[in-house]
Amino acid sequence: MSRPFDRRRLMAWMLKAGLAAGGLPLAGIAGAWPRNVDPNPKLADYPFTLGVASGDPAVDGFVIWTRIAPRPDEPHGGMAPAPVLVQWEVSEAENFAALVAQGTALASPELAHSVHVEVGGLRPDRPYFYRFRIAGHVSATGRSRSLPLPHARLDRLRFAVAGCQHYEHGYYTAWRHIAAEPVDFIFHYGDYIYETNEKGDDTITLQGHSYPRARRHNAPEPISLDDYRRRYALGKQDADLQAAHAAAPFWVSFDDHEVDNDWADAVDQDGTPPEVFLYRRAAAFQAYYEHMPLRRRAMPDGPRMVMHRTARYGDLLNGFVLDTRQHRSDQIPGPYYAPITPEVADPRRTMLGAEQEAWLFNGLSRSDTRWNLIAQQVMLMHLSLADKATGTQGYNLDRWSGYLHSRRRLLDHIDRACPGNVVTVSGDAHLHYAGDLVQDQGSARNPDKVVASEFLATSISSGADGQGDDTMHSRHALAHNRALKAVCDRRGYVLCDVGRDVWHADLKVIDHVTRPDGAISTYRRLAVERGHPGVVPA
Repeated sequence: MSRPFDRRRLMAWMLKAGLAAGGLPLAGIAGAWPRNVDPNPKLADYPFTLGVASGDPAVDGFVIWTRIAPRPDEPHGGMAPAPVLVQWEVSEAENFAALVAQGTALASPELAHSVHVEVGGLRPDRPYFYRFRIAGHVSATGRSRSLPLPHARLDRLRFAVAGCQHYEHGYYTAWRHIAAEPVDFIFHYGDYIYETNEKGDDTITLQGHSYPRARRHNAPEPISLDDYRRRYALGKQDADLQAAHAAAPFWVSFDDHEVDNDWADAVDQDGTPPEVFLYRRAAAFQAYYEHMPLRRRAMPDGPRMVMHRTARYGDLLNGFVLDTRQHRSDQIPGPYYAPITPEVADPRRTMLGAEQEAWLFNGLSRSDTRWNLIAQQVMLMHLSLADKATGTQGYNLDRWSGYLHSRRRLLDHIDRACPGNVVTVSGDAHLHYAGDLVQDQGSARNPDKVVASEFLATSISSGADGQGDDTMHSRHALAHNRALKAVCDRRGYVLCDVGRDVWHADLKVIDHVTRPDGAISTYRRLAVERGHPGVVPA
């Protein structure tokens, strides 16, 4: 059984040891490593089975990540319960002819022998290569990039938006295609793992449609820390996912399935007492941190993580990464698509929580970039939709439609603070959606006014092969929502190409995911013109 993780104890030890941002003891500190560290571990099996990753870039660097797991499906990844030292290297050349940064990091069993190195001291707006070494083994090479200086002129920025990768629903072929795109970063909106296991042997049934089962989870639904670690280890062995992580830095955030379906704050949807559910959430958060390229500030403190943060790309784009799970009010009970009731517009209900909302509003008010990006998890468009299986019509109250007062406050603030240059990206729905962000009739400021634009990325694999673009759901959605400009039930991702005056978005689709090697194509190419909010054909 895993030893309990104590964030305060670990942080105190790191400060006492004088750890620099890169995980290396400061010069002159003797005996900074724990006494039980194994300086020369014997690892017969290749230890970098889960790949490498980078994320949360800054002007002078980024986080690089790996996990030492020679036998990833075994407890502790096949490692002994003792810390080991891992060497890391960063170079401007892919052959590592000259190193610009290097050091040694501690891989501790308390954190599943994961490594999070906060590399600093690099030049801004530069590509870099990185790798790790231990016991004679060398990891795959990863590629990352530092941010431009805050007010440096930037003419173009390219990034991908992706998430929702149910292992049993399909192969991660879309990640292989993302790895081949010339992107500056990748935003993962959440549902990196799924806690649920599908029923059935050779087929799975999703919303009334049957599909071939692509793969199978190797354990029951995760509850404990060891359970969640095993679920991450299974997914991160996927070669396509590893290729994407090695290709570009990620900005990551979680949605619900990293913990439990549709959880909200301290509440799951199974009636578990909140104090009990928070133990599960703490285990899920720790496993999430252990497997993501996150900075130390995101290290969980029990069932709490700080996930909202900014990502500024010169004078072109200011990005705000949100957390729409941890601070929200519980969902209003009802069917998947429900009618709007007075309770939905209760001003006490919140999607972001007071602190995160104030942080976002302040950031938008002070932003001076050409564009502002709100990167979050769930649909912000207020759409009347029809259930794909039953035809029942209504609004999904797990999305911003279930938190109308929060939605009105956000769109009103966008209209006041930065009209004409806000684009939101999201996911969760397992379909591509693109359209205008319009105030609902309850807004006292500007009902029916278009104030921003949204591109909602479909899933990597969740939902299996999907039903295409001409379905009962898509016909209803387009007929009943003037704000909606495109919808498609296929797997894939959104590719954004941001210029100084025009933002292009390609809705990428895979022809199948229940078998490997699906082909990629562009379903629709859309655009937003700066100063003119709303989605138009490109």
